Amino acid sequence: MNFTIQNVLIPQAEGYATVDVQIEGDRITGIASHIEVVGTAVDGQNKLLLPGFINAHTHSSEMWHRGLIPMLPLELWLAALYDITPLDPEQVYLSALATAVETILSGGTSVVDHLVLIPGKELETIGAAVKAYREIGIRAFVAPLVQDESFAAGVPSGGSEKNYAAYFRSTAATLELIETAVKQFHRPDEGVYILVAPTGIQLSTDALFEGCIELSERYDLCRHSHLLETLAQQLLAQEKYGCSAVEHLKEIGYLSHKTSLAHCVWLNDSDIEILDQTQSTVVHNPLSNLRLGSGIAPILKYRKAGVNVTFGCDGASSNDSQDLLEAIKIGSILHNTTDRDYHHWITPLQAVEMASKGGAIGLNLGDELGAIAVGKKADLVLYDLTNLSLLPRTDPIGLLILGRPTQVVHSVWIDGKQIVADGKVKTINVDELRQELFSRSQWYNNLQFPSVSPMEERYRTVMGLPDKSSEL
Repeated sequence: MNFTIQNVLIPQAEGYATVDVQIEGDRITGIASHIEVVGTAVDGQNKLLLPGFINAHTHSSEMWHRGLIPMLPLELWLAALYDITPLDPEQVYLSALATAVETILSGGTSVVDHLVLIPGKELETIGAAVKAYREIGIRAFVAPLVQDESFAAGVPSGGSEKNYAAYFRSTAATLELIETAVKQFHRPDEGVYILVAPTGIQLSTDALFEGCIELSERYDLCRHSHLLETLAQQLLAQEKYGCSAVEHLKEIGYLSHKTSLAHCVWLNDSDIEILDQTQSTVVHNPLSNLRLGSGIAPILKYRKAGVNVTFGCDGASSNDSQDLLEAIKIGSILHNTTDRDYHHWITPLQAVEMASKGGAIGLNLGDELGAIAVGKKADLVLYDLTNLSLLPRTDPIGLLILGRPTQVVHSVWIDGKQIVADGKVKTINVDELRQELFSRSQWYNNLQFPSVSPMEERYRTVMGLPDKSSEL
């Protein structure tokens, strides 16, 4: 189906223009004033058209636990999460649907799902998420989260003897699993992409990273991973490698223009230079970094060095939301406190470009996505500028990025297909999804997390924190 969006506002280098935008098939085919209507005419009066944003890092299955996990740093938060991770592919399907809905209704047209796999049901897990993303129509980059070291290995030893149980699945079996997933589900022409995605240096051997590099080259896959999210991971990298994690990943060849790296909080100037040299992308997840006390990523330093930066929501139990506009706002203005030179601060238009074009570059699709231009894929979002939260009229993008917009998405096209019209998702029944999420969940009171205590003493010792008993 074809569309012509009439009299719509689009951003330009200097200000805005009112134009008609034609969509034919999956592409933008015309941008001009008063062009002939092709297909369905869409009234763009008092509306803003932007390229779709990319939710460049999340974990969809965490949807089931948002608002639930206590205020803990990442390493202990993960222990709590392991106690309550869903073991039902149907839950994975529903949470992927919910993640997609929230992403789309906050301006996103693509999602990178660093998908937590159910042990023994790994391919079923991937299939459940892929099914959900296909049904709703979002452009989906499914990155099966894999590791080959046991959970306890993720905390620095602090000089004590390392004695960790072997991970339940071998490195070879894990790589075979990823290759099978690629053969079954990687369908870029249909909007579903599989990424290679070791969880990070903290729980992955070089053999796993190197196997993923080989799969990436053989099948032309993008690469994804967490990187130096916490100070503990920085300390662990020194223990494991005797150098920074960034230096090591460069040495083994994991960094490239096809590589996106979530968080990147604890990097030094040399690390930043390496990211620039390798054309790797940083995915900024400001809300989870704040929620978990991980720190503030030096995003302004990255930008000044020429590193590509984009935004992610991260999982919905460390954020605890999938509102991209919220992540973009916080991820922009947070850094005004880190550099007194306001000429370096991120403007609303720059934030839009980071969230759209920056995300596309990180997925090796900069030529296809991330801009309103003839020939680009029609992944577009139309915002209603008469919505109360975008009034009174001032600067449309300033209102969208710096304000608190609510229910402002009027229409969404992904690959040329209209997914949202008049603020309503067309492809699935959101009311039924809402009821499923409600009926399959419960209110919790004083939930216990038994896996936290065994790790807490070692964590506090390694991180130089006082013994818990001394605080009583």
